[in-house]
Amino acid sequence: MNLFIGAVVAAAAALLFSPWLMRARLWHATVTPLASIIGSGFLLLGPVLQFSYGALAPLVMLGLCLAAYLFGAAIRFNIAHGEGDDTASPGPRGVAALEQASSWALAFAYIISVAYYLNLLGAFSVSLTRYNDHRHAVLVTSAAYLIILGVGWAGGLRALERLQYLTVTTKLAVIAGLLAGLIVYFGQQAAGGHLQAAPVQLAFPQGLALAFGLIVTVQGFETSRYLGAEYDAATRIRSMRLSQGLSTLIYVVYIALFSYAFERGHFKLTETAIVDMMGVVAPVLPLLLVAGALAAQFSAAVADASGSGGLLTELTHHRLPPRQGYALLVALGLALTWSVNVFDIVSYASRAFALYYALQAAIAARLASGTRGGRWRVPAFGALAVLGLAAAVFGQAVAA
Repeated sequence: MNLFIGAVVAAAAALLFSPWLMRARLWHATVTPLASIIGSGFLLLGPVLQFSYGALAPLVMLGLCLAAYLFGAAIRFNIAHGEGDDTASPGPRGVAALEQASSWALAFAYIISVAYYLNLLGAFSVSLTRYNDHRHAVLVTSAAYLIILGVGWAGGLRALERLQYLTVTTKLAVIAGLLAGLIVYFGQQAAGGHLQAAPVQLAFPQGLALAFGLIVTVQGFETSRYLGAEYDAATRIRSMRLSQGLSTLIYVVYIALFSYAFERGHFKLTETAIVDMMGVVAPVLPLLLVAGALAAQFSAAVADASGSGGLLTELTHHRLPPRQGYALLVALGLALTWSVNVFDIVSYASRAFALYYALQAAIAARLASGTRGGRWRVPAFGALAVLGLAAAVFGQAVAA
């Protein structure tokens, strides 16, 4: 099994680093949102959904992906209709104010997501050592924050962002190996008659509130909107659709395999539960997961820290320079790290992104009012805005 998984990882890495794929413009535009969507969520969702929803976990995963795709539809509409070249026209009334509010929501969502990424980094970094406890995990997280502050203060975050393709492809190759191992393990469990169908732990409305609190695990598609300096609108719209389609396929297959192959009572629900569980499949998988998690989480944290710092500088009209923006991000992140657990941070990040999606849906509804098809688009986008607000208000954390 170790050799098989290693071969799959190597083959996936060779494909992802192949010259023809690296030269493909659409793939380059797709990699950033795809890696954001299936990065950290992949580490948490298997154990969390199986523990909370049992046999219904794949349906919940499909529902999360569908909600994300609909919010993505609103953002794609905004790319197509809100980024015209006619700067003389102010656009529909209220859109500028909504865009301003949306940018503020995204800036603070990024701050919380950096805490999410770095707390996962801390937890996974100690998961295979004798220092596997909360105190040592948050110490590692704190050190990572100080590194980001130091590098950001020196103006070097952009240099670290250039490593993104390497960390992204490493993450995707590890996920390919994990899925391959799970497929074999699932087949072995099925052949032995050991597949599980655990009952649902959470009934409505608690189950819905938890799903609201997991939105950040399918977040990341919105990054396509902010790649306008590199790609035209049509490419960004296609890349968002492609990244969401691929991530939905990967997630639903992963959760279906995971949910029925493991017995719920045999593991404790923690942020690193997947490490112990994948050790049952193959000894090499925990090592691959930890290595992939460390590279990917730090890279994602750097990207969101840079995005947040840039947004805060822009929104304050340069009254808050990037250095002070990074200092604010680190101060808030350390406060979260030392006061709440990872699952609480996940719910806070989900609620922050839900607010951002609600505002983007409201912008789409406003833009749609002046377009052909507005009769059905306005209420549809309006309903999405209400859903986003509901998720922002009622999202709950996992009760580990």
